[in-house]
Amino acid sequence: MNCQIEPRRIAETIAFHGHSCPGLAIGIRAAELALREMGDVDQAHLVCVTETDMCGVDAIQFLTGCTYGKGNLIHLDYGKMAFSFHDRISGKGVRLLFKQLDQGGMDSELTTLMSKNMQGLLTPEEQTRLQKMRTEMQQRLMNLPAEELFSVEELNSQPPRPARVLQSLVCEECGENTMESRTRRFAGKTLCIPCYDRVEQKR
Repeated sequence: MNCQIEPRRIAETIAFHGHSCPGLAIGIRAAELALREMGDVDQAHLVCVTETDMCGVDAIQFLTGCTYGKGNLIHLDYGKMAFSFHDRISGKGVRLLFKQLDQGGMDSELTTLMSKNMQGLLTPEEQTRLQKMRTEMQQRLMNLPAEELFSVEELNSQPPRPARVLQSLVCEECGENTMESRTRRFAGKTLCIPCYDRVEQKR
């Protein structure tokens, strides 16, 4: 296995996520490469901006210490398998973009099987085939050098600012406390987003 993360840590990552899968393997290798690229950075100053919400984000949380709760894991819903890492002290940053692996024509088959699996339509033979393909993909992801899995781009942009503690305002429709930055003004009232969506009626 080419991955340099200790087997014990990999096992702990799998336990944290709940199962082993190719998506988690991508996150494990992204975390490995990011920690290598960023050098000896204190976890308190490391921030990750992920452009996907796939399984691998759990690996990044577990292995790098970047988490939603601490405010140093930021999700941008771009649907790209890309992860940017910043050191808030040094200003250093890198963006890792996953390179699609050449599956030798199996991509369409895998996509079809995964779609049928989500719908509960797989035959026993197809289930076996899907599991075999996923296992083979996962092995490739863990065995290839991390540099072959991701393109690495140095970033010159400023790191995202740290999370701020903001005032809570009471929504005048439901009466629930809502972070000030997540409120909307409508017809002279302060509303939370769900209440605003109900009364604004553009849809």
